[in-house]
Amino acid sequence: MDELDQKLLALLRADARQPVSSLAATLKVSRATVRTRTERMVENGTIQGFTVTLGSSARPNNIRAVTMIEVEGQGADKVIKRLHGFPEVSRINTTNGRWDIVAEIEVATLEEFDQVLRRIREISGISSTETSILLSRRK
Repeated sequence: MDELDQKLLALLRADARQPVSSLAATLKVSRATVRTRTERMVENGTIQGFTVTLGSSARPNNIRAVTMIEVEGQGADKVIKRLHGFPEVSRINTTNGRWDIVAEIEVATLEEFDQVLRRIREISGISSTETSILLSRRK
């Protein structure tokens, strides 16, 4: 991946709906170059999909939280695979230190939140968790 690919990825991360012509003009390359490079990055797995990120105004009452997860032994990959099956888990990150995994959860009600936490804690290989509800976004 060269500098042009990195710039293209940065523009797509900021707004993946930009027209190819706009991307090409910003990058000072042809539309064909943008299209070819984007298609290549999709084919080789660099770009794994295009998505919609909702602003907080689209879901003002949702409950958001982070759950720190400690995994027994070498079972992190199995736990992560199971977490991928939870539609309420919006992000999964590995980390170092006391916790092995940080999962971001988003649900509509406290009852759903309780159920999701219970299901996560039942995953084989998880030895301990700690969860914090996110109150407000400051940046």
